[in-house]
Amino acid sequence: MRLRPRLLAVALAAALAATVATPTAPARAATADRWGFAYVDDPTVPVWTVLDPTRQWGSWKDTFPGLSAEGMRVAPGRFLVRFPQVGTGSRGNVQVTPVNRTGHYCEIVRWGQSGADEIVDVQCHKPGGDRADTPFTVLWTVSTGVIPPAEGTYASVQWGPAAIVQAYNSTGGGVSVTPVGVGIYEVRLGGVGVLAGLAGNLQVTAVQPNAGPRRCKVLRWGGSGLDVIAYVACFDQAGAATASEFTLSYHRERAVFGSFGPPKYVGYLSSAHGGQTNWNYPAGGFGFNAFGALAPAGRYLVKYPFLGYQETHAQVTAFGPGSNYCHLTQPWRHVGGTAEVDVLCFDNSGSPAPHDFLSTFTSRD
Repeated sequence: MRLRPRLLAVALAAALAATVATPTAPARAATADRWGFAYVDDPTVPVWTVLDPTRQWGSWKDTFPGLSAEGMRVAPGRFLVRFPQVGTGSRGNVQVTPVNRTGHYCEIVRWGQSGADEIVDVQCHKPGGDRADTPFTVLWTVSTGVIPPAEGTYASVQWGPAAIVQAYNSTGGGVSVTPVGVGIYEVRLGGVGVLAGLAGNLQVTAVQPNAGPRRCKVLRWGGSGLDVIAYVACFDQAGAATASEFTLSYHRERAVFGSFGPPKYVGYLSSAHGGQTNWNYPAGGFGFNAFGALAPAGRYLVKYPFLGYQETHAQVTAFGPGSNYCHLTQPWRHVGGTAEVDVLCFDNSGSPAPHDFLSTFTSRD
């Protein structure tokens, strides 16, 4: 098995195990105003049903600790997720990651408010594009305000049919999207990165209001000064590049929903880059997460030391050329204090195939 990062980092992580079991998080400003994450383990339930309690949490818990995220199937492959008492209309950012070994993929149809709740509408497809049920993870978050970049950064954007629908940047910097080819978009996030190389993590999900089959990924990304520039590529069921709406989020030294301290058990990893794209708190910073190849080719086990704590959440996005895509094979495990995330990548036919990916993991606390 090929593991990254270097063995030195693994050895250091082991040495720190005794000292980081109950860390004190640094004081950092919160970003997310309201947020929720959940795992849909059974996408066939026909009425509102409480979702996996070990893999859900949200900002409503501060005021309504007895309430839970719920979900229900409304049509083949179509599933609604309800985050209670956090409704804010169509604001915010949503990310979805399928969980299966069959190559089924998912997109966002829409999200919005119902009473006091926030509802996320998800459509999933099997290879070839037919609508079909699959488990998935889902995240919704909305942020306002500006924080110092030294305390980590978070930015998000929703691209519509021809323009930005909404965007947020914790630095107060700009966010822009420019179509540069069929189904390819340049996203520029002002001031969120670092001067020395790549840092942080990206997540992308297709948005398709008519529920037609779409999926999006990160084609490539880099920096220009402190700006992060990401190229998003979107595809139809045949693997052809095609125009699509999408959501994108970026987080550096923060959770995927934008906050930190809490949560203080947070990590992310790029299979292609290392360096500051591999971050773990409380392990001590960069280079402590690792991944290795499993069978079949295209499957990878990501290990996040010290993050297997309380209710947790995982997302995956494919990175690289072509129409290949990646997601989770099964629910992640907590092995001791280590979170193990099983990733599988596919070609357009839904067959496992090697590919790079961006993985992120967080606890609720």
